[in-house]
Amino acid sequence: MSTEIKTEYGADQIQILEGLEAVRKRPGMYIGSTSARGLHHLVYEIVDNAVDEALAGYCDTIEVSINEDNSITVIDNGRGIPVGINHKAGIPAVEVVFTILHAGGKFGGGGYKVSGGLHGVGASVVNALSTWLEVTIFHEGKVYRQRYERGKTIYKLKVIGDCDPDKRGTMVTFLPDPQIFEETVFDFSTLKHRFREMAFLTKGLKIIAVDKRDEEPKEVIFHYEGGIKEFVQYLNRSNSALYEDILYFEGTKDGVVVEVAMQHNDSYTENTYGFVNNITTPEGGTHIVGFRNALTKTFNEYARKNKILKESESNLSGEDIREGLTAIISVKIEDPQFEGQTKQKLGNSEARGAVDNVVSGQLEIFLEQNPAVAKTIIEKSVLSQRARDAARKARELTRRKSALEGMSLPGKLADCMDKDPSKCEIYIVEGDSAGGSAKTARSRATQAILPLRGKILNVEKARLDKIYANAEIKAMITAFGTGIHEDFDISKLRYNKIIIMTDADVDGAHIATLLLTFLYRFMPELIKQGHVYLAKPPLFKIEKNKKVFYAYSEKEQDEILNEIGRDGNNRIQRYKGLGEMDAEQLWETTMDPERRILLRVTMDDEASSEIDLTFTTLMGDKVEPRREFIEENAKYVKNLDI
Repeated sequence: MSTEIKTEYGADQIQILEGLEAVRKRPGMYIGSTSARGLHHLVYEIVDNAVDEALAGYCDTIEVSINEDNSITVIDNGRGIPVGINHKAGIPAVEVVFTILHAGGKFGGGGYKVSGGLHGVGASVVNALSTWLEVTIFHEGKVYRQRYERGKTIYKLKVIGDCDPDKRGTMVTFLPDPQIFEETVFDFSTLKHRFREMAFLTKGLKIIAVDKRDEEPKEVIFHYEGGIKEFVQYLNRSNSALYEDILYFEGTKDGVVVEVAMQHNDSYTENTYGFVNNITTPEGGTHIVGFRNALTKTFNEYARKNKILKESESNLSGEDIREGLTAIISVKIEDPQFEGQTKQKLGNSEARGAVDNVVSGQLEIFLEQNPAVAKTIIEKSVLSQRARDAARKARELTRRKSALEGMSLPGKLADCMDKDPSKCEIYIVEGDSAGGSAKTARSRATQAILPLRGKILNVEKARLDKIYANAEIKAMITAFGTGIHEDFDISKLRYNKIIIMTDADVDGAHIATLLLTFLYRFMPELIKQGHVYLAKPPLFKIEKNKKVFYAYSEKEQDEILNEIGRDGNNRIQRYKGLGEMDAEQLWETTMDPERRILLRVTMDDEASSEIDLTFTTLMGDKVEPRREFIEENAKYVKNLDI
């Protein structure tokens, strides 16, 4: 008797694990938050399902539209969600997918080899959190449709017409529920970033993104035959590459499919991004560890073998080799183990060995065949090593010692009296004049002031040793108390809020950007955990009959003038800088916790490749990408100081 094994993707492969009310009660558990991030997450869930069809080799085009009413339509040309009856549930499989939690074709029923959506909650969660959702399936010449409202089935799956027998695929349209989400307006650029990433990671897949809300609909097509090689090229476009080739390694080991693309550039920061089944892993995991091990081992072995490193010299550290590296590590695993539903970190031990094995073997061959490239990389690494040693010595000096060891805080810092970090905040102020007013104005118990002289160093263009030698940066590191880079320890943070307070003009904005570049590159955790703020000083002071009003925007100024009446008694002052305010005004408008406006600086882990690229574009050496960026974004500029 012959046993024939078939992998089927039919109605019974959709397995059921329970109800949707839970999702509406605790949406954050399933999509992370009900803010803009969670809202965009709904789109990714549906698109991820279509990408899984592409990974399985059944789909090559996905079209995503933001419709005029802010609903979303996703169309793919995959196999279409099965329409047959799922015998366990007694209802069509498509209804199971959209109405029952933890149901999907990815639990081992044989429908999918690898997939990103693993918990079987994607489609049903989107349905639960939408005012309405309609799914249309094209299957064997018939068009099927079903509608749900807030997760409840409105009518049974029905045939609504005929189509070409060759036409297949799924179309899902949904409208997010305003009862659940704080905001329900989609941002086209956020979606674009994610789709671009998906298209890079799935070679040959075409993703069409359309925004139909304007009179003139916007359409962008992402389609990259070169896959992740093109991704590295895209990320490196604001830097100068050290060598022409983008190194590309691929292979399969222990059931893990590995793809790696990498190239060094002339910057000093490393940008390595890991993906598992096309899902970004901002916190890294075993695949990143495997890649780093392979890199360090292979380069040191090559440098020793070819006598580039002398016997007396120490090995290059991984950090030195990775200086200025842009790399994409993409792995496909049948059963990935993530730490948590948010899928931030990969835990599979076999991924480490597989990436290490593939990269080591192929990188060794590449270096042997391309000695000039190998030499370029190793020379850059040796320079980095020297800078690191110099930085280490400088760091020993800047490390915050305890009072017994006599290392004092920076002289310019006016510290606060309270020693409880949770109550304290530090204002970073440009220039001594504003610093003087701020020192007089502050609440001495909980507010510290650190004035900075002039513009700090642009860290995007400098190595560690340079950075440690900069007096202004040194003062900040010492004041914050956390250390930077590998020494960073958030538990030692001396202030709960770090507030950047600069003038509301071009120079002020430039200083704020330089400070944010420094914090993002060396203390990103401060931003991630929400400790960094921008102070918003007023733009106008309006006086009338000894009454004083402050306006923070032109719109607000108009509203105040409409209220108090526009006549000859109005005295209006436009503040160009903080130095124009006396201590009392500064306290009233910008420093009093009861009345001030603070903008919290946030970052989205999932968009880290785009954030990195933006910093490199704006703060790096190349002019051309910066000009393109400014031309593209000029239309969003408000309050231009000319």
